[in-house]
Amino acid sequence: MPDQNMMTVNRCAVCGSDHTVEYLRAPDRFHGRIKTYQMVRCPVCSLIRLADPPPPSEMKEHYGAQYDSAISGPGEDPEHWRERRDILLHYKSGGQVLDLGCSSGGFLASLRSPSWQLFGIEMSESVAETARQKCGAEVFVGDILNAPFPPNSFDAITCFHVFEHLYQPREVLAKISEWLKPGGVFFAMMPNIDSAGARIFRSYWYALELPRHLYHFSPKSLRCLAHSVGLEEVSMSLGRELFIEGSARYVMDAGLNRIGFRRVPLAQAKTPSLAWRVVRKIFRLTLLPVLTGLASFAGDGESIHAVFRKPLSMADRNQRDPHAEQRR
Repeated sequence: MPDQNMMTVNRCAVCGSDHTVEYLRAPDRFHGRIKTYQMVRCPVCSLIRLADPPPPSEMKEHYGAQYDSAISGPGEDPEHWRERRDILLHYKSGGQVLDLGCSSGGFLASLRSPSWQLFGIEMSESVAETARQKCGAEVFVGDILNAPFPPNSFDAITCFHVFEHLYQPREVLAKISEWLKPGGVFFAMMPNIDSAGARIFRSYWYALELPRHLYHFSPKSLRCLAHSVGLEEVSMSLGRELFIEGSARYVMDAGLNRIGFRRVPLAQAKTPSLAWRVVRKIFRLTLLPVLTGLASFAGDGESIHAVFRKPLSMADRNQRDPHAEQRR
């Protein structure tokens, strides 16, 4: 008898396998909703995806002003972008850069200098206009796959915690590969579904973000996807980011619900009081580093930091090394 968890579905976006195994089921805990979503894993490449995602026409219902506020606050602090800027500058010192899901332009603003020409893609016209005003970037408004950039346009393309929201990740990555100049780099960050945090908290893991996160990547599945569109891996590292406060909040809310007490969901939570902010600060300075250290025994880090490169053409290789052909 076949495994009851195995079912035929649409082909995997990464490896093309037509089978999946159920990973888990969970609701939208951020908004405190009841509907449960099923996540499935590809047994070949380990890609995890939402089995029956809402259609794009309905997805606005799962975001909204509360969600935008929760994720946009840190992006207004220039220090938030320092590490990402420094990583990119390690590989590229200038040129044309495109930020996918550029929001109000925080990352692009951190690069603003005569060395860079700044471009972005954003879904909201009002947010895109903020980015234009902030850093002078040229921002396309709409779906990534509809952007009119010609091939070989960019020296660098960045994508920070956006890739997991996409309906067509392979098609988008193929477009990224097309847009990059030979030798250009793609720098992305996203949650790691094979991390310690995901294993500890399971359906309560804050970074699941159902149903907004349509795909959940591990280093293995991300490598497979990048290689399938011809990109070479340059760097893959894992950052420790437990999301412990949000995850613990979800666990606590579920426990209270079981005894008949329904707390306001995180999306509607009010600004914490001064006393609570003091307690939270103490926790972050004392217990959180300890818990973060202990998490290393449970698995890998929660955030994937990946850099891929578009290979140089043979002509470019020979131009850089005119004796390469003779050696062959």
